[in-house]
Amino acid sequence: MLQRCVCLIFAMFVQLSVQASETQTQISLALDNFHQAASDANQQQYFDLLSDKAVFIGTDATERWDKNAFIAFAKPYFDKGKGWTYIPRNRHVTLAESGQVAWFDEMLDSQSYGECRGTGVLELTEKGWKISQYHLTIPLPNGLAKDVVKQIKQQQQVISK
Repeated sequence: MLQRCVCLIFAMFVQLSVQASETQTQISLALDNFHQAASDANQQQYFDLLSDKAVFIGTDATERWDKNAFIAFAKPYFDKGKGWTYIPRNRHVTLAESGQVAWFDEMLDSQSYGECRGTGVLELTEKGWKISQYHLTIPLPNGLAKDVVKQIKQQQQVISK
């Protein structure tokens, strides 16, 4: 009887591990498809990967767009066949206990901006994993922080005049 219980527990553990691995793969595929669609300027696929309540936060402090505002911003670029290419690497995904929400961080390589970081949240919907928040940043080395902050403050003073 004890051996049978141990076997059942082991089988359940294996099943949960397989499900978690499949979920991680689905999430990574959604993020990879998101980046590829941007690179291909495939607006249909790109925006289909965002949830209806998605928010995209860009590198500039003024760039916080809900899905409709982000579509309005990006559509002219995509209409001209121009997208943006970020090559993901070093991705970490954490799945909530419910299995319905995941958050991630990933390093990205861009010809235009060099090393970047993307972070965000995905939700499992009836149509699969959808990105509900994506936040693009440019990691700032600590040694440059004071100089960059000084430059930002100077620019803000010029803008506010």
